[in-house]
Amino acid sequence: MANRYPIIYVRGYAMTERERNETAADPFCGFNIGSTLYRAVADKTSKPAKFVFESPLVRLVTEFQYQHVYQNGADIVDPDWHPPLDADGRPTEGIPNASIVVYRYYDDGSAYFGDGKPRAIEEYARGLSDLILAVRKLVCQHKPLNGEPVKEADFKCYLIAHSMGGLVARAFLQNKELGDEDARKSVSKFFTFATPHNGIEMLDVNVPRWLTKDEISTFNRTNMAQFLALAGVARPPDRVDLIPESVLDPDRIFCMVGTNRGDYEAAQGLSRAFVGHGSDGLVKVANASVCGLKDGVVTRPAATAYAYRSHSGPFGIVNSEEAYQNLVRFLFGDVRVDIWLDIDRLTLPQDLQPKSADVDAVYQIELKASPRGKRWFLTRRISVEDSPACRTHKELTTGTEDRRRVYLSSVFLAKRSRVDQQRASLAYAMMVAVKVPDYEINRTFWPDGHFEGMDLFRDTAFLEVSPPKTVTDGWPVKYWWASDPADVSQMALLFTDASSSAAIAMPFEKTSDPAIQGRLRMVVRPWS
Repeated sequence: MANRYPIIYVRGYAMTERERNETAADPFCGFNIGSTLYRAVADKTSKPAKFVFESPLVRLVTEFQYQHVYQNGADIVDPDWHPPLDADGRPTEGIPNASIVVYRYYDDGSAYFGDGKPRAIEEYARGLSDLILAVRKLVCQHKPLNGEPVKEADFKCYLIAHSMGGLVARAFLQNKELGDEDARKSVSKFFTFATPHNGIEMLDVNVPRWLTKDEISTFNRTNMAQFLALAGVARPPDRVDLIPESVLDPDRIFCMVGTNRGDYEAAQGLSRAFVGHGSDGLVKVANASVCGLKDGVVTRPAATAYAYRSHSGPFGIVNSEEAYQNLVRFLFGDVRVDIWLDIDRLTLPQDLQPKSADVDAVYQIELKASPRGKRWFLTRRISVEDSPACRTHKELTTGTEDRRRVYLSSVFLAKRSRVDQQRASLAYAMMVAVKVPDYEINRTFWPDGHFEGMDLFRDTAFLEVSPPKTVTDGWPVKYWWASDPADVSQMALLFTDASSSAAIAMPFEKTSDPAIQGRLRMVVRPWS
């Protein structure tokens, strides 16, 4: 595969010296952990399903032929490493492009290799820059059996980060004082698991700046604005989940968001209690993704997907099939699909229409997208798991157009992911629902026409895509609603260049009050 660039993993926050010691003692800093546990439903009283996930590193090695960079007990990218000699007594050189590198930034903060004390995030960011340059040097030294060595100007890498590791990577990318410009330009794609891009909140209050013990103040938005080089930059207030488009195109970023707070056991469950609903137990769902920023205006969201996974632990997001499948599709996939729900018309129940000026409500929009033949979802946003997209009645009826165009998730399609390699097409099901809201009249709940759990709209869309036989052929596409399987629409997507795109619109309508009319819109374009 031409796009198998070096993968650099950046682990998350280790609060105590003991945690830093455990990290330093692990060759892969926690990224090698697998799981056999899967929550099929949100009910914690039910036993989890058994689902064996071998770990992201094992899968990258076995499925994509990546290799680690440890030799004879030494870390090749360590500046003190000296290459071993080959059979002729000559030093071996370099590492292949398809290498996995773990940024071991907590080694100095452990009692084993350092003083046991954490460093400032700025130091970690500078270290990441140095590591990328070291990896570039080794990759360019490598002489492959087939082909020419990589030139420095052509070197690219992928950053994959968990939790605070995403902030380390962002500090390096966004703050020109914290790294080398050549290292920043080398980053092709950036993937985060459960990163608090907009800080961490306890009891709905951002952690204070003065809480400096164990570097907890790292997650304060004022401090974040400093190390992310956003202080003084025109932006919405209380928003640091923004990456200037001049730094990295939002299209090259993917945010994997966890939604299962119940299985996060840190501090005997106190963390999830203080962080509250709508979180992975530590990071709020609303704070775990990023958008682009240009001239003070928030632009495109980064690709985002949601999984019913906790921040870490046996049900954690890093050691999950859902996150891994999104990761490899984002890195190596063939087609990108951004999923939107556009609302064109929305009415109230008839009894409320005379009082419409005094009525408001919050609509919850759900999405579950699953590939054919799989037991997991590429993205899963459900009301009972506190992860739906939300809009108020006023936003969807009298608000701006951008508030009536609701971004739901992005999925990436890969030819190699077909269940049956003899079957040409890739097929995906997308369950879409808009929940009937709690209507309020002058902030007072209106119970007369409300039935808990009812849907204003619910249907399943099917999308079937067939890879082209040659690069000049189009991608044949079929799509239909489960409610009308005979009405199958077809089109061919001909991607003439990397900037090509096409929109697939699937209209839906409910005519009786409360009525809704709109379309499921999928923006499809070539990838990788």
